[in-house]
Amino acid sequence: MAETLIDLRAILAEREDCDAGTVRQLRNGLAQGSTQFRSLREVSELLRKKLEAAPGPVAKKLHLKLGIAYFFLGYTTQAIEHLRQAESALAAFYLGKALLSKGELDQAQTAFEKAEKLGYTVGMVQLQRAGILIRKGEYAQAQAILTKYADMAKLDAEYHFQMAKLRQAEGNTEAAIASLEEAIKIDKTHTGALFELAYLKDLAGYDEEAISLYEQCLRYPPLSKGVINNLGLLYEDHEQYDKALECFERLRKADPLDERARLFYKDAEAARSSTVDPVQTERLIQQRQILETPISDYDLSVRVRNCLKRMGVKTLGDLTRVTEQELLASKNFGETSLEELRQILHPLGLRIGQSCDRGAAPEIRYRPQAVLSPEEQAVLSRPVGDLNLSVRARKCMSRLNINTLGELVQRTADELLEAKNFGMTSLNEVREKLNMFGLKLKGE
Repeated sequence: MAETLIDLRAILAEREDCDAGTVRQLRNGLAQGSTQFRSLREVSELLRKKLEAAPGPVAKKLHLKLGIAYFFLGYTTQAIEHLRQAESALAAFYLGKALLSKGELDQAQTAFEKAEKLGYTVGMVQLQRAGILIRKGEYAQAQAILTKYADMAKLDAEYHFQMAKLRQAEGNTEAAIASLEEAIKIDKTHTGALFELAYLKDLAGYDEEAISLYEQCLRYPPLSKGVINNLGLLYEDHEQYDKALECFERLRKADPLDERARLFYKDAEAARSSTVDPVQTERLIQQRQILETPISDYDLSVRVRNCLKRMGVKTLGDLTRVTEQELLASKNFGETSLEELRQILHPLGLRIGQSCDRGAAPEIRYRPQAVLSPEEQAVLSRPVGDLNLSVRARKCMSRLNINTLGELVQRTADELLEAKNFGMTSLNEVREKLNMFGLKLKGE
């Protein structure tokens, strides 16, 4: 038997008042499917027209309804505009949530304080305050609030959500996951908990679980850009390109000025339209296996082995990324040693420095770690996680086994672009982040 759709027009446009029960019905209605979002947009237009001719007291109620509707549609700027003009505890509370979603922490705090003064549930307001403190890095104060309201733990998903955020900020991922799972157990519609748990599963490589959780988020608005973006990237990783394109198109429609969404859409479209040649794919796999062969598999002279160790050359692929001049500049390394390496590479169709041929600036030279300053060595030893890369770029680093900035800058742009689903958007992101540390990819 088909589920009866909740009449959003009746609960928002035809009823005079709007309270917490109205919001609950609205969320349940939106969870029934995409047609309900279209209905809510139509109701919002009706409310907007009513507002044009409404007298003062009625106008305030319409501002509240419009603010709530826009908030759940994801039109945060419009929601804030209308909620500011409403006069109720509910309006102040959702104004705080809308401001918080835009990162306006101080303004959100002021709105929550107003909500509490107007009679909104104190515990709920204080949990939002704890969330603001966590984002500000004031963990002790946030913990004090959560301890004070620990009696909410049995029945309130928001309590466990904020506890998870605190544990995650402190670096205790295991405890964070446990709290998020408890939040969802209490309230399966808690979008924040669903998203954070999906994100942690995504980072850990549990793609199927992450996709399922992100998809659940879609049923319970309001939705952050992160939900749709991350789900799109996972769809793309699993070659579900049509679904990925739907996600990125949704982001483009929500914000036409979002250049990142436009580029992700372009990358996914290119991946979908590309044809796969099985023979070429097999050839590439074989070539990659050759390039990843450890140099230690060969019986090299002590002089050559020591030189390569000093230069950090570990594989045959590494040999294609250094020039003969760089090798010859190394201590005790001459033409005899160079010829020894040539004889290894030639039968494999490889040669020293072939990856440096395109776009390598002549003034750029590899410098062994021994001649770097302590400050330079410290920077290159930093984990690649310090770049705070997006999910897509971070997965590329994992696939290529790149763990430090030093390992990353020994890669060329072409090498990174060969990684699955790593396009120009991700490449430019890596370049920008490296530039913050005064670094560049090899050959740039």
